[in-house]
Formats: sequence, structure tokens, C-alpha cells
Amino acid sequence: MKNILKKKLILIFTVLLFFISGLICFILYKNSYKSEVTINVYNWGEYISDGSDGNLNVNEEFTKRTGIRVNYSTFQSNEALFAKIQNGGTKYDVIIPSDYMVSKMIEQNMLQKLNFEQIPNFSYINSSFRNPEYDPYNEYSIPYTWGTVGIFYNKKMVSESEEQINWNILWNKKYSGKILMFDNPRDAFAISQIRLGIPLNSKNKQDWIRASEDLRLQKPLVQAYVMDQIFDKMGNGEAALAPYYTGDAAILTQRNSDIGFVIPKEGSNKFVDAMCIPKSSEHPNEAMAYINFMCDPEIAVENIKYIGYSSPESEVKNRLDPKISNNKICYPDNETLKNTQVFTSLPDEITSLIDTLWINIKTGEHGNPFGLIIVLIGFILVYLAIIFIKKRKLKD
Repeated sequence: MKNILKKKLILIFTVLLFFISGLICFILYKNSYKSEVTINVYNWGEYISDGSDGNLNVNEEFTKRTGIRVNYSTFQSNEALFAKIQNGGTKYDVIIPSDYMVSKMIEQNMLQKLNFEQIPNFSYINSSFRNPEYDPYNEYSIPYTWGTVGIFYNKKMVSESEEQINWNILWNKKYSGKILMFDNPRDAFAISQIRLGIPLNSKNKQDWIRASEDLRLQKPLVQAYVMDQIFDKMGNGEAALAPYYTGDAAILTQRNSDIGFVIPKEGSNKFVDAMCIPKSSEHPNEAMAYINFMCDPEIAVENIKYIGYSSPESEVKNRLDPKISNNKICYPDNETLKNTQVFTSLPDEITSLIDTLWINIKTGEHGNPFGLIIVLIGFILVYLAIIFIKKRKLKD
């Protein structure tokens, strides 16, 4: 009898100990941030569940639970994000760059190390997404979503079957004026690099010049260089072809049966977008509370259902409708993933070259980066020569 009573007391004591420990952890976590402050969150466009279409408004829910307000704004490319943080001005607390940009910002000492004791929901992140090449010790970032790149095509405007579609179709003169292209250099160059068999992270300047010449050949066929505008242009039938991210494919193909999507067999870029805290953040504790909240499977699944991108959490994938979790666009098979490449940070001289080449492509320049200056000098010299000749004739 005494033994039974003793065992019951031990059990009750153990349960109470776990309860008290959990309560203490909760209180410590709760007290690690201040409510009634505002954090600045900087994310890609169309990349969070915002309450439209009856979905959960993630930022409002965070405020409701913590008292911390969210000032939310968006960017269109990693390069735009980098420039904004580098130039100062607004002090962002949470940013969501892609893999290679995370690496670059670590190198430039622009990110704070995270305190994982304040982010217990990191435990839900799959092991395959931990200690990535861009953040090998998992000190500065936590994965938000991941995906690959493929091609949207309008079934009524494109004659090729899905099996026939590859990256070369974006250079097909048959679709001149009906092709959309990425309005950011790294993604645009990647398509040409895969097409030409050039490694996506090449450190050979000639490889990038060669890819730029290829993109310059494509330019007369391009209707517009776009990012989020792709939804309206493809959805309204204004364009026939457009490369874009798989997460958006899941949404657009569901909304419009005339739109198809294919990940070309030649290969693609696999990307991971990750949550980070800039060095300039004025509210790092509140920022970590936000990151922890976003990793909560309850919140993450609502977010993923809305934005359509792939989750780095198995628990989230398991909670999704099988139509989504078994969709090979959202969660490509191993055969497809084997043929993908991940961007890494490039040396400064290569990055500068890419920026210059991209400007030249967009402005229609050819040759070296000083081409425009040389042309302008040529026009000025011709103009001065004409004036000089006219004056000589008047004197004669």
C-alpha cells in the first residue's frame, strides 16, 4: 500500500515539476520582449498571409498574441533589399533575404546572431534545412520557405506540349513580344547559364559576359522585365511565357486553368528564403519573438496555404491538404531536386560585373561598361566638328 502511495506521489511531483518548468520557460520567453513596441518587417511582395480571401492575417495575429505591432513593407529583389539595408534609413528588425544574400550579409557583418533560446520553434525546422552552406553554423538565419524556378505558359498561346518546354523557349522568336523575364539579375542570368551549361556560381568573368550576351540576344523578344506584375500579365493573357518561382505557380495555376507550369529537365535553381535580424535592429528581442511565431506550425501552415511556397517544416507539410503536399510543383521529387543548383555568395568583383552587365542589358548597351560614354563623346565630337566646319564656311 505504501509503495503504491509513494509511486502516486512521485508521479504527481513529476507532473507538477514539468508544469512549473514549462510555466517558468513561458514567463521567461514572454519577458524577453516588450509589448506595445513596433517592429519593422521587410519581406518579398505577395509573401505572407494578409487576411485577404478569408485567410489568417498573420501580422495581426502576432500583435493580438504579443502586443507587438508590425510595420510591414516589401521589396522586389535581394539586391534592392541589400541596398536598402546598406544605405541605412529605416531600421528594419526582420528581413527575409534569399540564401546567397544571407551569406553576403554575413560576410559584410550586416546581421545579428540569433539567440535560439528565444526561438524554441526552431525545433520544427527539418534537419535537411539546418546548417546550410549559406549559414553553416546556423547562427544568423532560420528558413522561411523554399522552392525552385520554372516556366509559366499559356496553354492557348503556346503550341509546345509540357514535355517539349525547356529554357530555350524563352529565346524562341515565335513568341516575340509575349515573353516576360525576371527583373533581377541573379535569376535572369541563371536561366541563361543553365541553357548554356555554365555553373550558376561561376567565378569566371567570361562566363558571365557570355551569359549577358545571350540575355542581350533575348531582349528584343521580351515584352517586359517583371516581378510581382507577372500575376496580372499572365492571368489576363497579356503574355505567353514567363519564368517564375514554384510557390506562385501553385496559386496561379489553380486560379486560371489556361496557365500551366513546368520545371525544365535541364535543371533549375533551388532557393531558400530565410528570416534574419539586421545589425541595425532596435528591437532584436521582439524580432526573435516574431521569427519564433512564424515557425509555429499552427501559424506556418496558414501562411503556407496562402502564399503557396514550400515549407521547411515536416509538421506543416503533414497538415496541408494532400493535393498540395503531393503536388510536384510545390514539393518536387528527388529526381528533379538532384538537377538543381543553389546560389552562393560571389566575390565582389563578380557581383560588380553582374550589376554592370545587367544595367547594359536593360538599357540596350553593348560591349564594355563604358560604351555609352564613348558613344556620347563620339556624338559631341561630331557635333563640334559640324560647328567648326560651318564657321569656316562662313569665314570663307
